[in-house]
Amino acid sequence: MEKITKVQDFIDALYKSYTNYKTYWNYEDGCVLTGFVQLFDVTQDKKYIEYVVNYLEKVILDDGTITNYETGANNIDGFNCGKVLYRAYDYTKDEKFKNAIEFLIKNLRQHPRTKTENFWHKGIYPNQVWLDGLYMAQPFYAEYETRYNNKENYADIAKQFQNVKMLMRDSKTGLYYHGYDEARKMFWADKQTGLSPNFWLRSIGWFFMALVDTIDAISEQVYEHRRVLIDIFRELADAILAQQDSKTKLFYQVIDHPNAEGNYTETSGSSMVAYALMKGVRLGVLNREKYLDKGVEVFDGIVEHKLNDGILSDICCVAGLGPENNPTRNGSVEYYISETKANNDAKGAGPFMMAYAQRLMLI
Repeated sequence: MEKITKVQDFIDALYKSYTNYKTYWNYEDGCVLTGFVQLFDVTQDKKYIEYVVNYLEKVILDDGTITNYETGANNIDGFNCGKVLYRAYDYTKDEKFKNAIEFLIKNLRQHPRTKTENFWHKGIYPNQVWLDGLYMAQPFYAEYETRYNNKENYADIAKQFQNVKMLMRDSKTGLYYHGYDEARKMFWADKQTGLSPNFWLRSIGWFFMALVDTIDAISEQVYEHRRVLIDIFRELADAILAQQDSKTKLFYQVIDHPNAEGNYTETSGSSMVAYALMKGVRLGVLNREKYLDKGVEVFDGIVEHKLNDGILSDICCVAGLGPENNPTRNGSVEYYISETKANNDAKGAGPFMMAYAQRLMLI
């Protein structure tokens, strides 16, 4: 009970104090809004969904135009916030939210792709696939196909995940590299494989959440494509858990280098792992007896070690690969560890709330 009070006090304070992360349509706000949506789903407290609706109403016109959307940037991050539009539409029945979904789908259909048909990460990162991008776009895409497009593009969605497994998975550890450059031109990319050099926890967390959320969005009636994702998800669950810190039950910023100087157990990625494990159990795609306690212990580890006096600490502020004019973002162990840590950042607070919502759903 004490843990729940501690967590709820943090969420209540965040709800009252949160302000938009950026002035334009962004994925960070999408993380927090998704947390609020899931808390509404489990608590039925309307303040959470009404916060989301109010946020959206300020930037969406009746025709669905998102006024602060970065049109032309070809930024895969721009689809993450779109996920909450489905729930806003369900709650309000306001057609402008359905129109906004169509606005984003139109942009997604025009988004550039690699030769293997995966979405580029951004226009400034041509021919590149980052694990982050699977979370930003695929659950939104899958939900659209299920609701409005007769499931016609399920094969495209499954193929993009299969490509990532084929191109970006390490056969020894089962972990996934952060980025892949199909052109093999970037300074961080291996000239033979196109891969970045290391495993960054949060990027793996994004991918882990992408899998479970897309599994959730795809109809159980279409067994073939859903099963592809389930197999990848189960395999990754075991690979991640093999890297768990035995003392804190959390995971390191550079997940497979726990003894690297300055490395630390990182909160956002650990929250993502807790979320995905517990949701996987709830959906019935992970064995309850084997994985429920694992998901709960990761979440409890965050509450014990990272949440103190209303502060959620040790959240990596940002990390990436390049672009060309930023050679410090080279994917090295030292680079990931050197990035600034923040408190209560949306990229940690959002997944933490999602994990808490899943925990409540399992009680």
